[in-house]
Amino acid sequence: MTTEAEEKALRYRRAQSVTRAEEITEKEKRARKLQFDKPCHIPRDSLFSWSSEFANFTGLVNWGFLMLTIGGLRLCLENFLKYGIRVNPFEWIIMLTGYGGNQNYQYPSVILLMFSIVPAVVSLLIEKAISVDIISEKLGIAMHIFNIVFTVSLPAIVLQFKGDDFSFVGITTVCIIYLVLFLKLWSYAQTNHWCRNGVKRKYAKNKLRRQSLSAPNWNELMNAEQEQNLEDEKVHEALTAGLVKYPDNLNLRDLFYFLLAPTLCYELNFPRTTRIRKRFLIKRIVELVFGVNLVLALFQQWMIPSMTNAVAPFSQMDIMRITERLLKLAVPNHLIWLCFFYLSFHSFMNLMGELLHFADRNFYNDWWNANNIAVFWRTWNMPVHTWAVRHLYIPMTEMGYSKHAASIVVFGISALFHEYLVSIPLQMFRIWAFLGMMAQPPLSVISRLAERRLGARWGNLIVWSSLILGQPLAVMMYYHDYALAHFAPAGAPLVNATLGAQLVRDA
Repeated sequence: MTTEAEEKALRYRRAQSVTRAEEITEKEKRARKLQFDKPCHIPRDSLFSWSSEFANFTGLVNWGFLMLTIGGLRLCLENFLKYGIRVNPFEWIIMLTGYGGNQNYQYPSVILLMFSIVPAVVSLLIEKAISVDIISEKLGIAMHIFNIVFTVSLPAIVLQFKGDDFSFVGITTVCIIYLVLFLKLWSYAQTNHWCRNGVKRKYAKNKLRRQSLSAPNWNELMNAEQEQNLEDEKVHEALTAGLVKYPDNLNLRDLFYFLLAPTLCYELNFPRTTRIRKRFLIKRIVELVFGVNLVLALFQQWMIPSMTNAVAPFSQMDIMRITERLLKLAVPNHLIWLCFFYLSFHSFMNLMGELLHFADRNFYNDWWNANNIAVFWRTWNMPVHTWAVRHLYIPMTEMGYSKHAASIVVFGISALFHEYLVSIPLQMFRIWAFLGMMAQPPLSVISRLAERRLGARWGNLIVWSSLILGQPLAVMMYYHDYALAHFAPAGAPLVNATLGAQLVRDA
């Protein structure tokens, strides 16, 4: 054990040594300046070394953007020289509406979109019936489950009978809308269930308090606690004055606002803005109009030829050509995905939020800076992430399940939804999207390990690599299976040059 004096002496010696080293360094600098050979070298690291702490790479970023622009222009010129101008707005109409050579024009997509109001109204009627004790809580929950399962199953059921009357974009839109409706009705039923139980607990607590106040042997401590609880309730009532409370929220106006709002999580009192910004609204509309046309042009001019040329290598299992086709398809696929992200999560959702005075615009976080796969999935799609945490993850952990089990369930349900949005519109059941989503947890472990061992930059590179290369691989696999099922004659090689045009006409 060292004494206090020894500790002070030790600290003094350490301070002396640091000061002495600094004095020596300064003396060396002065001595070098006085030398006749005029020295010009000092101890320093190269700028590309991590130890240099140099961080201003603006010029290299500009160079990267310039090289990407030049490479993109070269790819565009190569595409035009090889395929000509394939952009045809009339084929966009065929793809979007299904209007083509068939003279029996039926639009089941429009009918299904109109019918989507029915499950929502049924959910409201169930909640109304529970709130006034027409039906029991258990029966109401069973009816809610049947209603939302019927909602998400309806597109697949109708497609079995009217498959030839659907356009590809039409049935895809229906599947997206009905899946969103499924998530919203789940949240609507579960949130009202929470409110209903909260009201019941509050009523039971107040009833117990009134009985206890009349008890002759109640001690002063409990009376003081009750008075404090009453005071807290008065403060709570004052703060929540003017807010909608259960069951006053059970009306059509409240339901339809929630169905149109850019969120999947129901609340009785959403945060609202005070006005609509006209300039902001016009910008979002212009972005949607321009962006949709850009995506369709990229898909028709660049994506379809790349997918068509990838069918034959996949059929022949030519690894080298598959890799070349994959890398070539990765560029247009990634550009379309980025455009889709911006149009969906920024332009469209902000447009709806502005029109509805919806104040919570946190539709995405900085997913592009994600250092591992888990962070990416928590930040790129905030409406779905918030829904999954609020209605799946937290309820499961409160029921006693581990966080790991809850995460696996969340990814499993998300994988089923991804497969739902691909297999039903294509009218063929495959598991590529499901397997791709279920591969995310182990990939998350790998990216987290790379982040810890090699640094955050390598984790971020793995995230971008999975986005740039994983998606076109799934696209190629689905397109190959779709072409094999719909276009190729039995036993014929899949090298038809007009396969892309056939896909658009068939859509």
